[in-house]
Amino acid sequence: MSAIKYWLWLSTSARLSPRARAVLLSHYGSPEAMFEAPAGEITRLLGNKAEGAQELEKRDISGALRIIDECEAQNIKLITVQDALYPTRLKNVYSPPPVIYVKGNLPAIDDEAAIAVIGTRNATPYGIKMGRRLGYEIAKCGGVVVSGLTSGIDAAGAEGALLADGKCVGVLGTAHEDARGSLAQELAVRGALVSEYPPGTTPNKAFFRARNRITAGLSVGVAVIEAPVQSGTRLFVAEAADQGKEIFVVPGNADNENCAGTNAMLKEGAKPVTNGWDVVSEFAKVFPDKLRNIDAKMPESKLKPEKTAVPETPKTEKRTKKVIDKPETAEYIDLKKQLEGLSETQISIVSAMDSDSVHVDDIIERTSLSPAKVLADLTLLQLKGYVSQQSGKRFSLNIRTK
Repeated sequence: MSAIKYWLWLSTSARLSPRARAVLLSHYGSPEAMFEAPAGEITRLLGNKAEGAQELEKRDISGALRIIDECEAQNIKLITVQDALYPTRLKNVYSPPPVIYVKGNLPAIDDEAAIAVIGTRNATPYGIKMGRRLGYEIAKCGGVVVSGLTSGIDAAGAEGALLADGKCVGVLGTAHEDARGSLAQELAVRGALVSEYPPGTTPNKAFFRARNRITAGLSVGVAVIEAPVQSGTRLFVAEAADQGKEIFVVPGNADNENCAGTNAMLKEGAKPVTNGWDVVSEFAKVFPDKLRNIDAKMPESKLKPEKTAVPETPKTEKRTKKVIDKPETAEYIDLKKQLEGLSETQISIVSAMDSDSVHVDDIIERTSLSPAKVLADLTLLQLKGYVSQQSGKRFSLNIRTK
């Protein structure tokens, strides 16, 4: 633990550039030797104008000690870049974090076929289904799912891995205490949750872009499901490609904006895949004892409400129990029980589905809701088992309304 405080002292100097940090480590060999260097030597080595040098010259270790205490309180493990547990893959990315903060059990990731499952936040019901399915199948076939845990495809992939009782690593764009959602909490127990930010770090939007290099860095390949042309997913893929990772893409509808980016990736040379084995089989020769081709299709009964990908109904939204005017027969009372807890908008969607197969455009027209709201609530209704998706953007009810 004594060496860790010096790594924290070095790594938490926010103004020190990655290049400057690398120069100092190359010269001194360790942060402890750097800390004990003669006064003014760090500044002379980096130059008077180097940002962060003066901060290091203060030799203030108090912040590092506070981080250690907070990590102990939050049950966070600290792994430095010189530790044996630090993934070699991560060392090879641009500006590897000097320290990573881990909750749960980080697998020996260098010995695993780790696949990042990514895609748009604004996923369609099909995208959510495929994200969860690929995560499940990759895990069942022996791979490890790596996820940024953002809502939509990323969260669906992580949940699929957990449904398979497989290995999953979540990468945060915040400090651990700012992680939101039960999915992150579950990963901290059943998988691993990784951050490069120490407790007490103020959240910053730039951190989420920086997270890409770590999520890609831990992986040997990236599986993409739904991404518009202009999207953060495309930026992630560019980062992964620069790192030399294999890119896999689930083909999408040619007339769907959510699939325009993924279909473009296929034209650019990404490998088309339709299931988890398609992805991990590319690494079967590298990990022969880890991967196996098994019937890994996720049972429909295991589809559960997504823990972070679907927003909860706002508390301010009124709820209602009564849907239609008719005598309270036993069948009607049962219907009321089925619909209890749904929001008004969700009930209006159910009420608009008056036939065995309804196109999503008809639902939008009948409810006068925005397309985004209808798609989001249809996703939640599907996950809860009220609705099933059919081909051609059509949906059907799984409950009796008459």
